[in-house]
Amino acid sequence: MSRSLRRGALAAAAIVLSIGSLAACGAGNDAQTLEIKPDNAAAEKGDIQVQNALVITQPVREAKGPAVVSATLFNNGQAPQTLDAITLPGASGTVKLKAAEGSGKIVVPAHGSIILGGKGNASAVIENGRDGLENGAAQEVVFQFSRTGDIGLDAFVVPATGYFGEYGPSERPALPSPTASPTPSASASGEAGHGGQATPSGSAGTPSGTAATPSGSASHGTGH
Repeated sequence: MSRSLRRGALAAAAIVLSIGSLAACGAGNDAQTLEIKPDNAAAEKGDIQVQNALVITQPVREAKGPAVVSATLFNNGQAPQTLDAITLPGASGTVKLKAAEGSGKIVVPAHGSIILGGKGNASAVIENGRDGLENGAAQEVVFQFSRTGDIGLDAFVVPATGYFGEYGPSERPALPSPTASPTPSASASGEAGHGGQATPSGSAGTPSGTAATPSGSASHGTGH
């Protein structure tokens, strides 16, 4: 085998091994991460990777409840890191972080990962809701970590519908009921019920009274 072919074979083998190692690492650290679609915003700095970042708003525009930031956070380092803050430059919303359990900070374990958003996971709630956010647009999101510092990226803003509903805001206020308007049948009934009597039944009786008129007219003429 020539030297160039040998190098190519070695490179191909290295790629296959790398892919296998990454897949095993991802499944071993947190199998839940495999449920997240891999086609959203991602960024990497130092030991931290931020993947599948999204800003998810209420499912309908009229709802006034909060929005959330959803993402998967990986820590490839030897020491755990805390997620200290998330900011939205250019938007007025403030983000409140909450760990999956307890009242402490959100910790990304060494050689591990966590998910922001979804039932049973840590959360990042945008308390001002839709202020400054527009569905379909890209919103700058900055994640602040204890050791790595700031990691910024542009995340898509999407409503909590379909697939994204599972990771969207858990607080979803009910929409106001539309004002009830009288139905055509109700109006017809109100107009027909003059004096408490239903006009349609009286009208229906009119043809029989009219039909009796010819015999009465004939009798009247005979008596003249």
